[in-house]
Amino acid sequence: MIYRSKAPLRIGLAGGGTDVSPYTDLYGGAILNATISLYAAASVEPLDQGRIILEAMDRGERKELASAPQLELDGTLDLFKGVYNRLVREFSTGPLSFRLCTFVDAPAGSGLGTSSTLVVAVLGAFAEWLKLPLGEYDLARLAYEIERKDLGMAGGRQDQYAATFGGVNFMEFFSGDKVIVNPLRIKSNYLNELENNLLLYYTATSRQSSLIIASQVRNVTEKNQASIEAMHQLKMQAVHMKEALLTGRIHDIGEILDFGFRQKKKMTEGISNPMIEGIYQAARSAGATGGKISGAGGGGFMTFYCPFNTRYAVMRALEPYGGNFMKYRFTQEGLTSWSI
Repeated sequence: MIYRSKAPLRIGLAGGGTDVSPYTDLYGGAILNATISLYAAASVEPLDQGRIILEAMDRGERKELASAPQLELDGTLDLFKGVYNRLVREFSTGPLSFRLCTFVDAPAGSGLGTSSTLVVAVLGAFAEWLKLPLGEYDLARLAYEIERKDLGMAGGRQDQYAATFGGVNFMEFFSGDKVIVNPLRIKSNYLNELENNLLLYYTATSRQSSLIIASQVRNVTEKNQASIEAMHQLKMQAVHMKEALLTGRIHDIGEILDFGFRQKKKMTEGISNPMIEGIYQAARSAGATGGKISGAGGGGFMTFYCPFNTRYAVMRALEPYGGNFMKYRFTQEGLTSWSI
């Protein structure tokens, strides 16, 4: 048997950064995001050779190890090892022998939550194989703990929950790692209009999000009031975005995105740069009413809201910048697992 899973990547629409501690622990956070038809996929094939084979097919990385209760974290495919180590430790599965293969539809460091979504997909494949008693909240929280606590990787909490639940969600974050996922019932014509007008643009660059997040964390810890106030405004942006989507004020979304982008740049240095600013202004001049940088910022994907068929003018205007537009659809399903 082969046990497979896939989990969707997400576009963050509002509130980005307010799911990162210590801001969340002190003030609470709110984010609105939507999953899209780009995926992290995982396959687990049980073996009986006393070996563990780990393969990231999209990155050309492969590691073969002897089966053991815990695998050494040495910087090579540590996400996979972290999932394995936690499952053996928490569910007393004993040493396992298997081949794990993965593939992600977007580059690492691109701002669509690739690493967290990959952890969710890998957990999903193992849960399918081992019949683990994990509900949606259980699995998302476990993925968060593996990545942020076990492996010490910097970041927030939205990606694991978006990948697990799927759809368009308004998420609330509280101290003590408490998360509430509120699925939004958006009318299909509103969602279709958003999908039609929202362009997803890859800048053909990636960034090390941990450095930007570390600076953001430092600003909160040191009580940088300008940074903290920007995060308060981003939290309110998530509320405004929710109201616009639910009431059909779709053409207000560009302005809401633009407001959020201006606030996000106040959180810390490195979120924007001359290249990003040039792309953003070119898109605005061509008819986009707003946009944002995805994830922590500094590179990766950008999104632009382009009403009244201005999307084509925006696409032409960005041709000189060397990036590319990614086709996508909004998806309602989160983590999906099966066996064959």
